[in-house]
Amino acid sequence: MWIADNWNDYQIIDCSKGEKLERWGDYLLIRPDPQVIWDTQKAHKGWKRPNAHYHRSAKGGGEWEFFDLPQQWTIRYRELVFNLKPFSFKHTGLFPEQAVNWDWCQEKIRNAKKPAKVLNLFAYTGGATLAAAKAKASVTHVDASKGMVGWAKENAASSGLSDAPIRWLVDDCVKFAERELRRGNRYDAIIMDPPSYGRGPKGEIWKIEDCIHPLIRLCAQLLSEEPLFFLVNSYTTGLAPAVLTYLLSTELCPRYGGQVDAQEIGLPVLQSHLALPCGASGRWER
Repeated sequence: MWIADNWNDYQIIDCSKGEKLERWGDYLLIRPDPQVIWDTQKAHKGWKRPNAHYHRSAKGGGEWEFFDLPQQWTIRYRELVFNLKPFSFKHTGLFPEQAVNWDWCQEKIRNAKKPAKVLNLFAYTGGATLAAAKAKASVTHVDASKGMVGWAKENAASSGLSDAPIRWLVDDCVKFAERELRRGNRYDAIIMDPPSYGRGPKGEIWKIEDCIHPLIRLCAQLLSEEPLFFLVNSYTTGLAPAVLTYLLSTELCPRYGGQVDAQEIGLPVLQSHLALPCGASGRWER
């Protein structure tokens, strides 16, 4: 497992009975987590005194219960600053486990022998975009949500990257990739974090099990002649690391050589000294 263990401003303190107790900067949040299927004693005092608690509903969805939490606050990871706020379906605007991939991407970009051009698809609030830009890459950031792109711009400004070479695009990621291929545009690295399920602007249904292979095949054609890496993230249970390995190996290795590795990604838990799995990532590199 690849573990994001370089955080100072974030920490999973404990997890039990379908929930995790987290520290986000100065604030404690309790949020549900489907991976937490064990029933251990909730001994830490933070369980009784959180700043906010997201309660799942038996009918689906849920709602926040606030005790003492500002509408927005910030946390830092290395040189990056993120603006957080509680919003729909338990989220805060950041997936801390992805820091292990940010570090890897930055290392690949900094060790490259040329300026890197990076495409980030389904780019959310821009964690990978900011990491790549901080490593001196030029980045094309694409997300279908105008609100998420705006949030990512705020994070860039807070991180001192307002003038970085980042293209901010509100667009359907698949349609954008198809247009880029027709235009002849190419990238040295591609990052993607596709959703498990969604709908396009005209009601098109996105189901990751059906769409991920065609998308990887499409994006493989967008790589430059000497690409650096290709990173795919998945929070879908059916897409195990071995599946990501197979997808990347079949589409990229025959064309570019290189090697593929895929692992679960996770976060350390203070109380148990174990790691909580938080999805999977597949990495191709030369």
